[in-house]
Amino acid sequence: MQLIKIGGNELDQPDFLAGLARQVAMMAGPVMIVHGGGKAIADLQTRLGIEPVKVDGLRVTDAQSLWLTQMVLSGHSNKLIVAALLKAGVKAIGLSGVDGGLLQCRQRVHPTADLGFVGEIVQVNPVVVQMVVAQGMVPVISPISVEIATGQVYNVNADDAAAALALALRVTQLIFISNVPGVLDPQGQLYPHLTPTQTETLIQQTIINGGMIPKTRAALDGVQKGIPQARITNLAGLLSGGTLFVREAESESVRGWG
Repeated sequence: MQLIKIGGNELDQPDFLAGLARQVAMMAGPVMIVHGGGKAIADLQTRLGIEPVKVDGLRVTDAQSLWLTQMVLSGHSNKLIVAALLKAGVKAIGLSGVDGGLLQCRQRVHPTADLGFVGEIVQVNPVVVQMVVAQGMVPVISPISVEIATGQVYNVNADDAAAALALALRVTQLIFISNVPGVLDPQGQLYPHLTPTQTETLIQQTIINGGMIPKTRAALDGVQKGIPQARITNLAGLLSGGTLFVREAESESVRGWG
């Protein structure tokens, strides 16, 4: 199984959904999709007079923002993707992390800021996804998650949700689709592969910044915990391309990859 994570910026690009659906239709084996919707959330916040705030790439979510985040992610964005897949002949169904207790979380604590209703995943119940995949369908998953003990829902970073699902379902490849071909150096050249040490250095140098930070850390975390491959790429590189994330011991064996 392969897991594709797509972000809100990509959803806003003309023809992105049609292109994604065409490529998913050509992929061999089971596929699942996890998506964000950050741009649409920010646009709606602005319309309602709410100033979007991010800390380390994570969206601060108060009670009003949680309401509209659920509406955008589990409603608008999720159904846009499902509809595009159906149009391309791909059987698809939309889910959120709340459905079946798929993504179970607790409130996320940040060392310097109150993130509000932002969660971190503590457990995955993959049964719902396994049932959907067994029927030959592509699950399209919003990262809105639930704290089972209280019934409180939380906004979870979609990159973290993708990594948690990838580990629980033992996917062969975790692919983060971005609006850039991968991690780029200051001259705009692609890093074909990165280790944890190299990645943290690039973060400290602010070469990796903003929303790319949680993507890279989620990719590396997945690889270090046993996912065979994790990549960050754009839609054009979905089948092969982008930046491949590897463990330190594997860096020499993939030199020249891509």
